[in-house]
Amino acid sequence: MAVESLHTHNIRLRQGIVLLVTLVLLVVLSTLGYTLSNRLSIRRHRDQYIIDYQSARYGCDSAVKYALATLQEIQPQLISRPNEPDFSDLFVLDKDQYKELLDQLASESQLIATDEDESFNGNDIKDLNDNNDINDISTASDSNNLVSPKIRGPYGPSWPFVTEPAEFEIGSATVRIEIQDENAKYPLGLALLDDEEVKFESEAAFKTFCEWVDFDYEKQYPGQTESLKSELEQIGQIKQFKVDFKPITRVTRSLTTTQTSSGQTTGQRRITRIRRPRTIRKTIPVSTQIAEQTAHFAKIFHSSLINTESLARPYIVGREESALKYLGVWGSKEVNINTAPRHVLEAAFTFGGDAKEIAEAIIQRRRIKPFKDIEDLRQSLFAYSDSIRKCEKYITTTSTFFTIKVTAVSGVAEASSVIAVTKNGDEVERVAVISI
Repeated sequence: MAVESLHTHNIRLRQGIVLLVTLVLLVVLSTLGYTLSNRLSIRRHRDQYIIDYQSARYGCDSAVKYALATLQEIQPQLISRPNEPDFSDLFVLDKDQYKELLDQLASESQLIATDEDESFNGNDIKDLNDNNDINDISTASDSNNLVSPKIRGPYGPSWPFVTEPAEFEIGSATVRIEIQDENAKYPLGLALLDDEEVKFESEAAFKTFCEWVDFDYEKQYPGQTESLKSELEQIGQIKQFKVDFKPITRVTRSLTTTQTSSGQTTGQRRITRIRRPRTIRKTIPVSTQIAEQTAHFAKIFHSSLINTESLARPYIVGREESALKYLGVWGSKEVNINTAPRHVLEAAFTFGGDAKEIAEAIIQRRRIKPFKDIEDLRQSLFAYSDSIRKCEKYITTTSTFFTIKVTAVSGVAEASSVIAVTKNGDEVERVAVISI
């Protein structure tokens, strides 16, 4: 009996060992299988992302060429909006004020419906501030088929777009092209002017802009204005910003070698090399100087010297409102009075005085008829001619500075490029390009 019991015990022990070994093998195989499948999945996703990114990059690069070629043909045309609110008055409205404005516009039948058979009324206005940017109010319908309004900008599309954003497909990539008017924004370079005579006005203009866009954020982000001032001071030590240019003649000296020969009695000739100084004069035109400065500051403003993250922080909850949205960070130096919002106008005219009064008069006039040139502005606002004269170098009536943003999405990958260009007639010249 004892022998049988011991034999049975050994059999059970061997079975237990076999079972344990089997379980260990299963665990090891399962772990290996999971690791292998996980690695394959990662590799597959990585390969797919590479394919998607290549498609997106190709679509983006192709769209950039298309956009540059198209921009040559685009001649931005300003429109009149006599019975519509000025687009710049929307920027500082809070939620209740904006809702009240929409109700008022609805009662006056000034809203544009996406469907021609639909019309607006006060009950159609749903709270747009929860999901939409107040400056990018395009016609759309929500889940309850309620129609959102469209507040037109100076060119028709929402500010600061020159044309309606275009979307199309290139291969497997979906591409979006946006063209923005950079002269409609406040040039950051004006806070770096090297002219001591307008240093006080430059600081006051920048302060006016910061107050308008509530950049201080003292409750949420204290010290932002002082931080930006410190960054600008560091940039000013590297290079000062100019608005006045004159042709420059650069003189360079170099040594040139000339050869002379003299005969010898044996019939051989001696060659003598003489080095003489030579003066080279080269005149650099104003247009070249402006282009060089613009490109230089476009690089500086997009470097680590400027904390663009703080500039891009929203100052109105629920809206894409930030100081960066209204700042020209591509080296522009003029503000277009026909396309700039109120706070940008006031900052620009701080250089001459009567900023609020001039900005209001410009807004009321341009809604009916845009200004043809500065002389037209001077004649229309004759009472402020002296202030306008002091600001002439900082303002314009025709935008020549634009940015083209191209975004291409393919699968899970996205590629984008921002191109700053100047446009004079049909001639388009690149200033700077940032690709992501």
